[in-house]
Amino acid sequence: MRYFAAVAEHGAIRAASRELNVASSAVNRQILWLEDSLGVPLFERVGRRLQLSPAGEILLRHVTHVLRDFEQTTSELDALRGLKRGIVRIASVESVATELLSDLAASFGKSYPDIQLRITVTHSDNIARQIIDSDADIGFCFDPPDEDLLAVNYSHAFEIGAVVNKNHPLAQMDSCCFHDCLDFPIILPSRGLSLRTALDRLLAKTETEPSIFAEVSTLQMMRRLAARDLGVCFQTRIGLNDSLDHAELRFVPLTDEQLHYNTLSILTHQQRKLKLAPAMFLTHAQQFFNNRFS
Repeated sequence: MRYFAAVAEHGAIRAASRELNVASSAVNRQILWLEDSLGVPLFERVGRRLQLSPAGEILLRHVTHVLRDFEQTTSELDALRGLKRGIVRIASVESVATELLSDLAASFGKSYPDIQLRITVTHSDNIARQIIDSDADIGFCFDPPDEDLLAVNYSHAFEIGAVVNKNHPLAQMDSCCFHDCLDFPIILPSRGLSLRTALDRLLAKTETEPSIFAEVSTLQMMRRLAARDLGVCFQTRIGLNDSLDHAELRFVPLTDEQLHYNTLSILTHQQRKLKLAPAMFLTHAQQFFNNRFS
Protein backbone atom coordinates (compact mmCIF):
# COMPACT_ATOMS: atom_id res chain seq x y z
CA MET A 1 0.00 0.00 0.00
CA ARG A 2 2.88 2.38 0.75
CA TYR A 3 4.45 1.63 -2.62
CA PHE A 4 1.13 2.21 -4.39
CA ALA A 5 0.53 5.51 -2.53
CA ALA A 6 4.05 6.73 -3.40
CA VAL A 7 3.62 5.95 -7.11
CA ALA A 8 0.21 7.65 -7.08
CA GLU A 9 1.73 10.76 -5.48
CA HIS A 10 4.74 11.05 -7.80
CA GLY A 11 3.27 9.62 -10.98
CA ALA A 12 6.40 7.58 -11.66
CA ILE A 13 8.00 4.34 -10.45
CA ARG A 14 11.50 5.84 -10.29
CA ALA A 15 10.46 8.89 -8.25
CA ALA A 16 8.55 6.66 -5.84
CA SER A 17 11.56 4.35 -5.46
CA ARG A 18 13.76 7.31 -4.50
CA GLU A 19 11.31 8.38 -1.81
CA LEU A 20 10.96 4.83 -0.48
CA ASN A 21 14.70 4.16 -0.80
CA VAL A 22 14.12 0.84 -2.56
CA ALA A 23 14.91 -0.40 -6.06
CA SER A 24 12.58 0.60 -8.90
CA SER A 25 12.15 -3.06 -9.80
CA ALA A 26 10.86 -3.81 -6.28
CA VAL A 27 8.28 -1.02 -6.53
CA ASN A 28 7.22 -2.21 -9.98
CA ARG A 29 6.80 -5.80 -8.75
CA GLN A 30 4.57 -4.67 -5.91
CA ILE A 31 2.36 -2.63 -8.23
CA LEU A 32 2.05 -5.53 -10.69
CA TRP A 33 1.25 -7.93 -7.82
CA LEU A 34 -1.40 -5.55 -6.50
CA GLU A 35 -3.02 -5.18 -9.92
CA ASP A 36 -2.95 -8.95 -10.44
CA SER A 37 -4.49 -9.57 -6.99
CA LEU A 38 -7.30 -7.07 -7.54
CA GLY A 39 -7.82 -8.00 -11.17
CA VAL A 40 -7.94 -4.37 -12.38
CA PRO A 41 -5.36 -1.90 -13.72
CA LEU A 42 -4.49 0.79 -11.17
CA PHE A 43 -2.54 3.14 -13.45
CA GLU A 44 -2.71 4.41 -16.99
CA ARG A 45 0.37 5.73 -18.78
CA VAL A 46 -0.08 9.32 -19.97
CA GLY A 47 3.09 10.49 -21.69
CA ARG A 48 5.91 9.82 -19.23
CA ARG A 49 3.65 9.83 -16.19
CA LEU A 50 1.53 7.18 -14.53
CA GLN A 51 -2.00 8.39 -13.93
CA LEU A 52 -4.48 6.70 -11.62
CA SER A 53 -7.19 4.68 -13.31
CA PRO A 54 -10.75 4.89 -11.91
CA ALA A 55 -10.01 1.75 -9.87
CA GLY A 56 -6.75 3.32 -8.68
CA GLU A 57 -8.58 6.42 -7.45
CA ILE A 58 -10.95 4.27 -5.40
CA LEU A 59 -8.05 2.30 -3.92
CA LEU A 60 -6.07 5.46 -3.11
CA ARG A 61 -8.93 6.84 -1.02
CA HIS A 62 -9.01 3.62 0.97
CA VAL A 63 -5.22 3.36 1.27
CA THR A 64 -4.92 6.95 2.49
CA HIS A 65 -7.25 6.24 5.42
CA VAL A 66 -5.59 2.89 6.20
CA LEU A 67 -2.07 4.34 6.27
CA ARG A 68 -3.16 7.32 8.33
CA ASP A 69 -4.93 5.10 10.87
CA PHE A 70 -1.90 2.82 11.04
CA GLU A 71 0.35 5.83 11.64
CA GLN A 72 -1.92 7.03 14.44
CA THR A 73 -2.08 3.54 15.96
CA THR A 74 1.70 3.25 15.94
CA SER A 75 1.94 6.63 17.65
CA GLU A 76 -0.53 5.54 20.32
CA LEU A 77 1.37 2.30 20.96
CA ASP A 78 4.56 4.35 21.36
CA ALA A 79 2.75 6.55 23.88
CA LEU A 80 1.64 3.52 25.85
CA ARG A 81 5.29 2.50 26.05
CA GLY A 82 5.99 5.85 27.69
CA LEU A 83 7.59 7.47 24.65
CA LYS A 84 4.93 10.23 24.50
CA ARG A 85 5.08 10.34 20.72
CA GLY A 86 2.28 10.94 18.30
CA ILE A 87 0.83 13.12 15.58
CA VAL A 88 -1.94 15.71 15.90
CA ARG A 89 -3.54 16.96 12.68
CA ILE A 90 -4.96 20.45 13.23
CA ALA A 91 -7.00 22.67 10.93
CA SER A 92 -7.43 26.32 11.90
CA VAL A 93 -8.71 29.62 10.59
CA GLU A 94 -6.07 32.28 10.00
CA SER A 95 -6.85 34.58 12.92
CA VAL A 96 -6.68 31.76 15.50
CA ALA A 97 -3.53 30.30 13.95
CA THR A 98 -1.76 33.68 13.94
CA GLU A 99 -2.37 34.76 17.50
CA LEU A 100 -3.72 31.90 19.64
CA LEU A 101 -2.58 28.63 18.09
CA SER A 102 1.07 29.65 18.03
CA ASP A 103 0.96 30.27 21.81
CA LEU A 104 -1.02 27.06 22.35
CA ALA A 105 1.45 25.02 20.28
CA ALA A 106 4.40 26.49 22.17
CA SER A 107 2.79 25.66 25.51
CA PHE A 108 1.92 22.13 24.41
CA GLY A 109 5.38 21.57 22.93
CA LYS A 110 7.07 22.29 26.26
CA SER A 111 5.10 19.48 27.91
CA TYR A 112 5.13 17.04 24.97
CA PRO A 113 8.17 17.81 22.79
CA ASP A 114 8.00 14.50 20.91
CA ILE A 115 4.41 14.92 19.72
CA GLN A 116 4.32 16.32 16.19
CA LEU A 117 1.75 18.95 15.22
CA ARG A 118 0.61 19.14 11.59
CA ILE A 119 -1.20 22.45 11.19
CA THR A 120 -3.24 23.52 8.16
CA VAL A 121 -4.57 27.08 7.90
CA THR A 122 -7.76 27.30 5.85
CA HIS A 123 -11.34 28.63 5.77
CA SER A 124 -14.05 27.66 8.26
CA ASP A 125 -16.02 25.71 5.64
CA ASN A 126 -12.95 23.63 4.81
CA ILE A 127 -12.24 22.95 8.48
CA ALA A 128 -15.68 21.42 9.05
CA ARG A 129 -15.22 19.25 5.96
CA GLN A 130 -11.75 18.09 7.06
CA ILE A 131 -13.10 17.02 10.45
CA ILE A 132 -16.06 15.19 8.89
CA ASP A 133 -13.77 13.45 6.35
CA SER A 134 -11.28 12.61 9.15
CA ASP A 135 -8.52 14.55 7.39
CA ALA A 136 -7.98 16.53 10.61
CA ASP A 137 -8.28 15.50 14.26
CA ILE A 138 -9.05 18.92 15.73
CA GLY A 139 -10.43 22.09 14.13
CA PHE A 140 -10.46 25.71 15.27
CA CYS A 141 -13.06 27.81 13.46
CA PHE A 142 -15.78 30.43 13.87
CA ASP A 143 -19.50 29.65 13.67
CA PRO A 144 -19.23 26.05 12.40
CA PRO A 145 -22.14 24.55 10.45
CA ASP A 146 -24.78 22.57 12.33
CA GLU A 147 -23.65 19.06 11.38
CA ASP A 148 -24.46 15.85 13.25
CA LEU A 149 -20.90 14.59 12.71
CA LEU A 150 -19.30 17.64 14.37
CA ALA A 151 -18.69 17.77 18.12
CA VAL A 152 -18.08 21.20 19.68
CA ASN A 153 -15.62 20.80 22.57
CA TYR A 154 -15.27 24.49 23.44
CA SER A 155 -16.88 27.74 22.33
CA HIS A 156 -16.39 31.42 23.11
CA ALA A 157 -18.13 34.45 21.55
CA PHE A 158 -15.93 37.31 20.35
CA GLU A 159 -17.18 40.80 19.56
CA ILE A 160 -17.14 41.83 15.88
CA GLY A 161 -16.12 45.33 14.91
CA ALA A 162 -15.30 47.63 12.03
CA VAL A 163 -11.53 47.94 11.67
CA VAL A 164 -10.38 51.30 10.33
CA ASN A 165 -7.38 53.60 10.10
CA LYS A 166 -6.83 55.68 13.24
CA ASN A 167 -7.76 58.86 11.32
CA HIS A 168 -10.93 57.42 9.76
CA PRO A 169 -14.21 59.18 10.73
CA LEU A 170 -15.53 55.93 12.29
CA ALA A 171 -12.45 55.76 14.55
CA GLN A 172 -13.91 58.52 16.73
CA MET A 173 -17.06 56.51 17.51
CA ASP A 174 -17.54 54.18 20.50
CA SER A 175 -19.65 51.84 18.32
CA CYS A 176 -21.36 51.86 14.94
CA CYS A 177 -23.76 49.84 12.81
CA PHE A 178 -23.05 48.18 9.48
CA HIS A 179 -25.07 50.86 7.66
CA ASP A 180 -22.68 53.54 9.00
CA CYS A 181 -19.79 51.68 7.36
CA LEU A 182 -21.45 51.78 3.94
CA ASP A 183 -20.81 55.54 3.74
CA PHE A 184 -17.22 54.52 2.98
CA PRO A 185 -15.49 51.92 0.78
CA ILE A 186 -15.55 48.49 2.41
CA ILE A 187 -13.18 45.53 2.29
CA LEU A 188 -14.97 42.18 2.25
CA PRO A 189 -13.63 38.76 3.25
CA SER A 190 -13.63 36.22 0.44
CA ARG A 191 -16.44 33.70 0.29
CA GLY A 192 -15.71 30.81 2.64
CA LEU A 193 -14.46 33.02 5.48
CA SER A 194 -16.81 32.87 8.44
CA LEU A 195 -18.06 36.48 8.38
CA ARG A 196 -18.85 36.64 4.68
CA THR A 197 -22.24 34.90 4.90
CA ALA A 198 -23.51 37.32 7.56
CA LEU A 199 -22.17 40.33 5.64
CA ASP A 200 -23.87 39.15 2.44
CA ARG A 201 -27.22 38.91 4.26
CA LEU A 202 -26.91 42.53 5.40
CA LEU A 203 -25.70 43.70 2.00
CA ALA A 204 -28.76 42.11 0.39
CA LYS A 205 -30.98 44.39 2.52
CA THR A 206 -29.23 47.64 1.56
CA GLU A 207 -31.01 49.92 -0.89
CA THR A 208 -27.86 51.58 -2.21
CA GLU A 209 -25.02 49.86 -4.02
CA PRO A 210 -22.04 49.61 -1.63
CA SER A 211 -18.57 50.72 -2.69
CA ILE A 212 -16.47 47.55 -2.39
CA PHE A 213 -12.78 48.33 -2.57
CA ALA A 214 -11.60 44.72 -2.44
CA GLU A 215 -12.47 41.13 -1.58
CA VAL A 216 -9.56 39.51 0.24
CA SER A 217 -8.87 35.95 1.41
CA THR A 218 -6.49 36.80 4.27
CA LEU A 219 -7.23 38.80 7.42
CA GLN A 220 -3.75 40.25 7.51
CA MET A 221 -4.10 41.83 4.07
CA MET A 222 -7.52 43.23 5.01
CA ARG A 223 -5.95 44.90 8.02
CA ARG A 224 -3.10 46.29 5.92
CA LEU A 225 -5.54 47.82 3.44
CA ALA A 226 -7.57 49.32 6.30
CA ALA A 227 -4.38 50.70 7.87
CA ARG A 228 -3.70 52.53 4.59
CA ASP A 229 -7.18 54.07 4.83
CA LEU A 230 -8.42 52.26 1.72
CA GLY A 231 -11.60 50.98 3.32
CA VAL A 232 -13.41 49.49 6.30
CA CYS A 233 -12.95 45.79 7.08
CA PHE A 234 -14.77 43.61 9.61
CA GLN A 235 -13.09 41.30 12.13
CA THR A 236 -12.90 40.25 15.76
CA ARG A 237 -10.08 41.45 17.96
CA ILE A 238 -8.23 38.15 17.48
CA GLY A 239 -5.11 38.83 15.47
CA LEU A 240 -5.43 42.60 15.84
CA ASN A 241 -3.21 43.09 18.87
CA ASP A 242 0.00 43.86 16.98
CA SER A 243 -1.68 46.42 14.74
CA LEU A 244 -3.56 48.05 17.61
CA ASP A 245 -0.43 48.21 19.73
CA HIS A 246 1.23 50.25 16.98
CA ALA A 247 -1.79 52.57 16.92
CA GLU A 248 -2.33 52.04 13.19
CA LEU A 249 -5.91 50.81 13.50
CA ARG A 250 -9.03 51.28 15.55
CA PHE A 251 -11.57 48.59 16.44
CA VAL A 252 -15.13 49.96 16.52
CA PRO A 253 -17.70 47.43 17.88
CA LEU A 254 -20.71 46.76 15.64
CA THR A 255 -24.19 46.99 17.12
CA ASP A 256 -26.04 44.92 14.46
CA GLU A 257 -27.54 41.76 15.93
CA GLN A 258 -26.34 39.65 12.97
CA LEU A 259 -22.77 40.93 13.31
CA HIS A 260 -22.53 41.38 17.06
CA TYR A 261 -20.54 38.22 17.86
CA ASN A 262 -18.49 35.53 16.14
CA THR A 263 -18.21 32.27 18.10
CA LEU A 264 -14.90 30.43 18.16
CA SER A 265 -15.30 26.65 18.43
CA ILE A 266 -12.97 23.68 18.86
CA LEU A 267 -14.27 20.82 16.71
CA THR A 268 -13.73 17.07 16.62
CA HIS A 269 -15.56 14.21 14.90
CA GLN A 270 -18.67 13.15 16.80
CA GLN A 271 -18.30 9.44 16.02
CA ARG A 272 -14.52 8.93 15.99
CA LYS A 273 -12.67 8.59 19.28
CA LEU A 274 -9.48 10.63 19.34
CA LYS A 275 -6.18 8.80 19.52
CA LEU A 276 -4.02 9.48 22.55
CA ALA A 277 -1.92 12.35 21.16
CA PRO A 278 -4.88 14.34 19.73
CA ALA A 279 -6.85 13.71 22.93
CA MET A 280 -3.95 15.11 24.98
CA PHE A 281 -3.78 18.16 22.71
CA LEU A 282 -7.55 18.73 22.98
CA THR A 283 -7.41 18.67 26.78
CA HIS A 284 -4.46 21.09 26.71
CA ALA A 285 -6.33 23.39 24.28
CA GLN A 286 -9.46 23.46 26.43
CA GLN A 287 -7.42 24.40 29.49
CA PHE A 288 -5.47 26.99 27.50
CA PHE A 289 -8.60 28.74 26.19
CA ASN A 290 -10.35 28.58 29.54
CA ASN A 291 -7.37 30.25 31.19
CA ARG A 292 -7.03 32.84 28.44
CA PHE A 293 -10.70 33.90 28.22
CA SER A 294 -12.21 33.09 31.62
